[in-house]
Amino acid sequence: MAKARTAAETRPNDPDETRSNILEVAAREFADKGLAGARIDEIAEKTNSSKRMIYYYFGGKDELYRAVLERSYSSIRAREAEADFESLPADQALRAQIEHSFDYHVQHPEFVRLVMNENIHHGVHIGHIEGLKERNRSVIASLKAIIDKGVAAGQFRPVDPVELHMSISALCFYNVSNRYTFASNFGVDMGASETQVRRRAQVVDIILAWVMI
Repeated sequence: MAKARTAAETRPNDPDETRSNILEVAAREFADKGLAGARIDEIAEKTNSSKRMIYYYFGGKDELYRAVLERSYSSIRAREAEADFESLPADQALRAQIEHSFDYHVQHPEFVRLVMNENIHHGVHIGHIEGLKERNRSVIASLKAIIDKGVAAGQFRPVDPVELHMSISALCFYNVSNRYTFASNFGVDMGASETQVRRRAQVVDIILAWVMI
């Protein structure tokens, strides 16, 4: 008598799960090899899919790359929204948001490499992602609310939220983007846990010193 097949063996592939798996693998490939170096057939080999299925879901290599970019930016914005920094007192809120940004960049180096790669391409692809600009403005709105609360409480001086975001991103981004060249030039491993703890505190101090009265 033939052995009964399990539910997992008989259940058809979940389209959402398949798509998510493709995006996860593609993110690593694009981060490691760039848009030019990554290959659809290699992505297919490393996923529970096929080259044909990737084209079915995404349409082509450029479209897959844009979907990866969209997913990466949406992820960091979603994490920020979940944290609900604005509910805290202004100084605590800004500290928490800086720490969150630092930790996210450290924990997601592929995000840093994807952003670097898109800048190599002069941002040509990110401009084609519908609605992404509006979604990214959520972090500016959050920082503005925190600044306004701090100004009202007499803790902060007025600063441009876009400039604040730029400064936070620059300091957090550099810790990951320049890790290997900095280690080679100066012998400091920015990936070491003790270095990250110290640098994280420094980034918070730098930003707060700029903003606080």
